[in-house]
Parts: sequence; structure tokens; C-alpha cells
Amino acid sequence: MRKLRKQSFEDLVLENKKQLLKDQDALNRIEDRLEKKLLDKVE
Repeated sequence: MRKLRKQSFEDLVLENKKQLLKDQDALNRIEDRLEKKLLDKVE
């Protein structure tokens, strides 16, 4: 039986990033938020 190893934070971040890149809706939401932040800074 294989020993279960706790995932490191870095591994979790990479896994999350891969899932987000597959999720077009999430990508659009992130893009909108970044755009809004940038526009708020400019004004």
C-alpha cells in the first residue's frame, strides 16, 4: 500500500492553476477583475 503524502502548497497551486486554465468561465472572471483593477488605478 502506498503511503499518502501531504501535498505541498506549491503542488496545490499548480493543480489549481491547471484546473483554472481548463475553466473558461473562471478565466473570464479573473480577466474581468484584473481589467477593472487596472482601470481603477488609471483613473
